[in-house]
Order: sequence, then structure tokens, then C-alpha cells
Amino acid sequence: MGRRADSRRAQPRGRTVDESLPPPAWSFDGDAAHADALVALVIAGTKTATSSARSDYEEDDDLPTPGMLSILLDSAGHPRALLRTTAVSVTAFCDVSEAHAFAEGEGERTLSQWRTVHADFFADYTPEMLVVLERFVVLTAHSSGHHAPVHQDA
Repeated sequence: MGRRADSRRAQPRGRTVDESLPPPAWSFDGDAAHADALVALVIAGTKTATSSARSDYEEDDDLPTPGMLSILLDSAGHPRALLRTTAVSVTAFCDVSEAHAFAEGEGERTLSQWRTVHADFFADYTPEMLVVLERFVVLTAHSSGHHAPVHQDA
């Protein structure tokens, strides 16, 4: 059976169209295990930043902006967190700061490690390539539905 459409007319919830529409949803690139590991770092509060190649965006209007809400999905497409972007900058790969590398929360959390991993990750890597650096906060997070077993003393 297919999904039945709701015959009631949807009522806007905000004062403007932007306030009424759900935020865009996105997920981390890479294999499922790595993407889900990054989601776990976000939910734990360890990962508070991300980066992407500027060339991945067609127009300046596509870039994230401070205050923007987004839904972070896991590798299966399930919503895991509601994020608010707090800062966005565009800079050359070679000018990314140690502070940003640390905020990305991965591995050793050093700039050297960040550069090694991201140079391999970005398909069009050059030291001068532009990258979009985004900082965010988690407004709410959802568990994956996987719970550790409860141990009871006899």
C-alpha cells in the first residue's frame, strides 16, 4: 500500500515562508561507518565544525549562513540532530586554522592531521583551493534507537 495523502490543508507555522518550511537535511560524505561516526561526534559535542569544498556549491546563495537551521541525517537517512550554524567563512585550504581543525573533532584534532585527511578527501585538492568552514551547535539530538543492554544485579 502506498502512503495516503492527508486531505487537510497544511497550515503555515511561521510568519514567513522561510519560517514555515522545514530546514534542509544533509549527511556527511563517505562510507556509512565513517559518516555515522561523524554523527556520533556531533551528538557527543566533540565535533562542532565541518568543512567542504567551495566548488561543491553552485552559487553564493547556496552557502550556509549564520543562524541557518539544518537537519543532520545518519547514513540510513534518519534525522539525528537539529543544528544551528553559528559561523561560516570561506578560506584557502592552506589557511585553515588549528582552532578549526580542533573543532572538527576528528582523530588527533590537529591541523596536520586535518590537512592530511582532507587533502585525500577533496577530489579537486590544491593548497590554494577554497574551503567553506562552518561552525554549528546542536539544538536537539535523537538517539539512533540502539540501546546498550541493561544489566541488573541478581
